[in-house]
Amino acid sequence: MPVIHLLIKGNVQGVFYRATAKKIADKLKITGWIKNTKDGNVEAIVTGDEAQLQQFINWCKTGPEKANVTDVIITFQPETFFTHFEIVRG
Repeated sequence: MPVIHLLIKGNVQGVFYRATAKKIADKLKITGWIKNTKDGNVEAIVTGDEAQLQQFINWCKTGPEKANVTDVIITFQPETFFTHFEIVRG
């Protein structure tokens, strides 16, 4: 299955971006992780089939209601296996 790295830029911290992304990921049945970065962005690595990933990417470009996404940088990653989707803290 494809694995993608997402770097989501904009006003994406403090707006429930990660929590809402987890709900979307769980609904789409994709796995991986999401976390805040030190420079105010959000980073995620996710895996699923192409249709699932495209739906997740489309959501990431808008995010939750209070987010203001300015850019989503997508790169493909080597195949990795995750058992679930989690929010990484710290």
